[in-house]
Amino acid sequence: MTDAELIYALQNQDTHSWKIVVERHQVQVYNVCYSFLQNAHDAEDLTQEIFIEVFRNAEKFRGDSKLSTWLHRIAVNRSLNFLRNNKKRRFWTEISNLLTGDGTSEVVTDHRMDSLEIKESTNQLYQAISSLPEKQRIAFTLNKLEELPYAEVAEIMEVTLASVESLIHRAKLSLQKKLSNYRNNTF
Repeated sequence: MTDAELIYALQNQDTHSWKIVVERHQVQVYNVCYSFLQNAHDAEDLTQEIFIEVFRNAEKFRGDSKLSTWLHRIAVNRSLNFLRNNKKRRFWTEISNLLTGDGTSEVVTDHRMDSLEIKESTNQLYQAISSLPEKQRIAFTLNKLEELPYAEVAEIMEVTLASVESLIHRAKLSLQKKLSNYRNNTF
């Protein structure tokens, strides 16, 4: 089947053509996702979601490009959205790793820590952030929690970029010390 025939069949909800599209393009879509996510499990999940989206939204394909180009564009956009949506989750994972003493970059999922531990860890983190000197707290919060780049933090705080870098560095050191004290007293 040609791409045009596959698209026409997909637009008519033909599952056989969808299977053909998956077989032909699965590796390409997975590779795009993996190149952004650098995680095989997430790339596999996102690849599956993309092909489901393609089946459900085939009527949106305008034919301005090849099928492979359309799939590539979807894979790039979905990967970038995934990264944006998971940025805060990754930040909290890093904090959880710090609190549990796990120095690896392995993802700590909710099912590995019970909800009481997560709640307690979160409370300790917020207390530690609240105890930072005001400028460190503002710089850290804007950069890590609000996800603003250093340059924008500097503009908001009306300080130099070097000042922001220093404030965030000192905030991280202080938080590591405070949270390691918590970890040593708790675990």
